[in-house]
Amino acid sequence: MADLDARQNQRKVAMITGAGSGIGRAVAIALHSAGYSVVLAGRHIARLEETAAMAGSAGASLLAVTADVTQPASVDQLFSKTREAFGRLDLLFNNAGISAPAIPMEDLSIAQWNDVVNVNLTGAFLCAQSAIRMMKSQQPRGGRIINNGSISAHAPRPHSAPYTATKHAITGLTRSISLDGRAHNIACGQIDIGNAQTDMMAKIEKGALQPNGETKPEPTMDVKHVADAVLYMASLPLDANVQFMTVMASSMPFIGRG
Repeated sequence: MADLDARQNQRKVAMITGAGSGIGRAVAIALHSAGYSVVLAGRHIARLEETAAMAGSAGASLLAVTADVTQPASVDQLFSKTREAFGRLDLLFNNAGISAPAIPMEDLSIAQWNDVVNVNLTGAFLCAQSAIRMMKSQQPRGGRIINNGSISAHAPRPHSAPYTATKHAITGLTRSISLDGRAHNIACGQIDIGNAQTDMMAKIEKGALQPNGETKPEPTMDVKHVADAVLYMASLPLDANVQFMTVMASSMPFIGRG
């Protein structure tokens, strides 16, 4: 038992928000396969448990925690449970995100706008804030934060003002964390992802509204490539950092979009 405890203590610890599906699920499975202890955070425990089962382990190296990243008390509880289970945090993947209906900006309600801002931006801020506090206080000190940006951090799709605005804001948050984290051995980078094969993106393969008003199917890529990219970013020592990375289906309409 002592040997098992020692092996568990040697594992790096990663937290994934939005781990119940899509990119979050794929990244969680990849990190666990690479030897990380993984905290699976999301709003639906059943989906988190599905991710844990797909990772092939229900043991001490996985912890599923229901959390609402828009609520400070829920985020505090998430990090408290992480500390209790593993004693530290080496990696936060700020992945949780939603979008608003693809309708003209002038038809969006303030509630729809606020929902996207609260999850995509405020949620990322709250989780980063708690991660920084934990990483500053642990020994060895430091860690890494990877923010899920999106190619919408560079160019919008039609009718995507709330999502695009928050993803541009994530770039500013990433830069601020990178700067403010230097003194504490905390690195921060951003991955901008385009058209990965997830349930959320299934409609893209059937047809997506283009800037010229046409609706056309778009190429997608295996979500495994996203997980591999995040794993590479996470694998670097803390004196090296991927500041920004874009991974996308090669033929999707991104270059020249907008």
